[in-house]
Amino acid sequence: QLQLVESGGGLVQPGGSLRLACTASGFTLDWNSYIIGWFRQAPGKEREGVSCVSIVDGSAYYADSVKGRFTISSDNAKNTVYLEMSTLKPEDTAVYYCAADWVQSMCVMLDPDFESWGQGTQVTVSS
Repeated sequence: QLQLVESGGGLVQPGGSLRLACTASGFTLDWNSYIIGWFRQAPGKEREGVSCVSIVDGSAYYADSVKGRFTISSDNAKNTVYLEMSTLKPEDTAVYYCAADWVQSMCVMLDPDFESWGQGTQVTVSS
């Protein structure tokens, strides 16, 4: 069974940076078959797509709210996907989740109906 573990969350001041990591294990398909997405959920709000990467070719997709500030990448030797977050704003505060699926179109649409989810990591942007 696929397991995803997020790490790297924490408290950061506005304008600061953080790097989140999502490490996968127990996958039943070839790693290249997967798409890995990052989603976030703030208190009282719905879960929203942040970014997604297609492992097979590295195609990356971003929500408009994070374009130019966040970068998604994968280290296939480590089965790990990173989300580099810079110029963070208070409105970026949320629990960040990584998720995995194999339907490539879901990556383009940042569709939250992914098959497997991590436990989440808290990101707080505050002075």
